Amino acid sequence: MKFASCLLTAALALPAAGGARASVAEPATVVALSASVLRIEAPRELGGFAIGSAVVVAPERVVTNCHVTRDAREIQVVRGGARWLATAQAADVERDLCLLKVPGLVATPVRLGRTGELAIGQPVAALGYTGGVGLQTSRGRVIELHHHDGGRVIQSSNWFSSGASGGGLFDAGGALLGVLTFRLRGGDAHYFAAPVEWVRDLLDEQRHQPFADIAPLRSRPPAYWQQPTRTQPRFLRAAVLQRDAQWGELALLAHDWLQRDADDAEPWHLLGTALERLDRPSEARMALECSLHLAPAHGTVRAQLESLRGRIDEPAAAGGCRPDRH
Repeated sequence: MKFASCLLTAALALPAAGGARASVAEPATVVALSASVLRIEAPRELGGFAIGSAVVVAPERVVTNCHVTRDAREIQVVRGGARWLATAQAADVERDLCLLKVPGLVATPVRLGRTGELAIGQPVAALGYTGGVGLQTSRGRVIELHHHDGGRVIQSSNWFSSGASGGGLFDAGGALLGVLTFRLRGGDAHYFAAPVEWVRDLLDEQRHQPFADIAPLRSRPPAYWQQPTRTQPRFLRAAVLQRDAQWGELALLAHDWLQRDADDAEPWHLLGTALERLDRPSEARMALECSLHLAPAHGTVRAQLESLRGRIDEPAAAGGCRPDRH
């Protein structure tokens, strides 16, 4: 299958869209976090401005997306009427995270959480500068956690749009879970955040390596989500197939994925979803049961199974979780 180009777009938080099953951060927590989520202004070398967001993650250190600062000849960090100049950056362009050094910055670092403690369906809040104008809060929930490059990329239902790239995704206690990064066009819940573990990696690396001067990063390869479709992670290719209702191709992708890693719950879930839509309920149930066995807390899989059990009379066939029958 050929995919259309430019399916993914840089994203930032829009106002609340609903859908969370429980309240996320309390208003007082959001107010406190707002002092630590800042606006980025980056004049481009060839003209124009890039506008984004950033989160304070250590004294005089903020993290943002490298796609915001990629063409910058200068980077300014702004909060209200206050303005600071970033003097250097440490870039992990492949993961799309840049750590900026901001001397004199007066802001409290946020607390860093852990994606390993996240659950599917958990309420989360996104904070970012929508349109580059004012700080907005978007409430949503975790849709999926995608294993990639030593972390779990967070897919959520928080609405993103231009201006909040580099903003923060927070739990109810105000801990940073991820950095808002990109969205898949045309999807209702296709909003993705870089895991906080990648932020920790960048902070650790910075302690042992010098910062670089602010300069365009155009010579670096694009981030993983900006790569050509054929080289993107499987979870992103699967998201496009789901959005476009390409169930046969999704089943093939999931099966190929399982040949390489049958102990990952996600491809089993994708395979079960595809087979269900292809009207193969018995096989779908087997795949979903394998997914639930590997990720017992996945509420979406459990709901799909309950729906399928009402359509199937015979018991599930024996044979274990092996990707050799689909």
